[in-house]
Amino acid sequence: MLVYFRLLKESFGFAMNALRNNKLRTLLSLLGVTIGIFSIIAVLAAVDSLDKKIKADISGLDNKSIFLFKYCFGPSDVEDWKIDQFPDVSFDEYNYIKDNVNGVEAVCYQFFTNRESVKYDDKTASSVSIKPCTYEFIDIEKLEFTQGRFFNEQESNSGKNCVILGHEVAQSLFEDSDPIDKEIRLYGQKFIVIGVLKKVGERMINFGSNPDNTVYVPINKVRSMFGDNNDLFTPIIIIRPEANVELENIKGELTQKLRIKRGLKSGEIDTFFVNVLKGATDQIDAIITQMNIMGWIIAGFSLLVGGFGIANIMFVSVKERTNLIGIQKSLGAKNKFILFQFLFEAVILCVIGGAIGLFLVWIIALILTNALDFEFVLSLKNMALGTSLAIVIGLISGILPAISASKLDPVEAIRSGM
Repeated sequence: MLVYFRLLKESFGFAMNALRNNKLRTLLSLLGVTIGIFSIIAVLAAVDSLDKKIKADISGLDNKSIFLFKYCFGPSDVEDWKIDQFPDVSFDEYNYIKDNVNGVEAVCYQFFTNRESVKYDDKTASSVSIKPCTYEFIDIEKLEFTQGRFFNEQESNSGKNCVILGHEVAQSLFEDSDPIDKEIRLYGQKFIVIGVLKKVGERMINFGSNPDNTVYVPINKVRSMFGDNNDLFTPIIIIRPEANVELENIKGELTQKLRIKRGLKSGEIDTFFVNVLKGATDQIDAIITQMNIMGWIIAGFSLLVGGFGIANIMFVSVKERTNLIGIQKSLGAKNKFILFQFLFEAVILCVIGGAIGLFLVWIIALILTNALDFEFVLSLKNMALGTSLAIVIGLISGILPAISASKLDPVEAIRSGM
């Protein structure tokens, strides 16, 4: 064991000596490894951070949540002009599903709407996302409050003039004062603030809105003002299945019951789409996987160039130290000792290049995290991967020079160095 520690020490010394005596040559050789490790770890860290952000954005929704409306989340075999002619899901169908579909934990009826201005005294919050919905929305999407609460069943059914404000809206209208029980103006009418949400930050996937810039309104209030057939609104029914229910079973029952409700005959196509959130997350996972593959391909070329650079510097190192190798062998050094000496040196050089690459990724991660509303994370897993890659590159690129050094004849080696 002590022999290997001495080997490591000597190899480290030779690597540092190469850096000191041949700075430009060594740095150019390390550049390939540095760029390769930087490229792959930067891509993997970016993709991991993106994946983490997306999953955090949709964490408030159950992965099995179902979105029932006239449009499809993804590609469809139905022509666009036919889809445009489909009827919107109705409030009556929302009640029908609540009463007739089994295995449902919560059902919510909601409108997708245009953005509006919200006023309080002389202050205005512009381009605010308005989300008219039923009281079950709080059971579908996890919302956290700094003050107040969500509207209850009675307030939802009666269409009471009450609202819940997102963090940004509350800050714009009230700054640091208490918004609860204050009256704001929306749609030309007064609404009482009964709740304020915690800040969630910018989301990459919002399903129509960012909670920070959203005002939640009882949908029956909006229905009483504008009716059910207004082009400004796109109705949607959101269904949260019970935990132990098979997704395909509830999709099949939903389709069957809604076809009966709409009087669709056998052979007629569905005039609605049963969209499952898991389908959207599966598409995201597929994109993330493709991005990782592309990152590996791009970085692979840099790593290949880096490996050739390290191999080149090791062959030069063997040639420069031929005399020393001969002396070591004449004093009893075995072939294995010489082999490991050059292998360790190649690995140490690659680890130095990899460390520089990881350091650059860490610096850029700090800069981007502070400059953007996005947490760029360099995980321990990716750091370990970068270090492992550097070691592998060192072993692969150093093996041939190390073998050639270990097989040198001691007499010829000493003679060639004279």
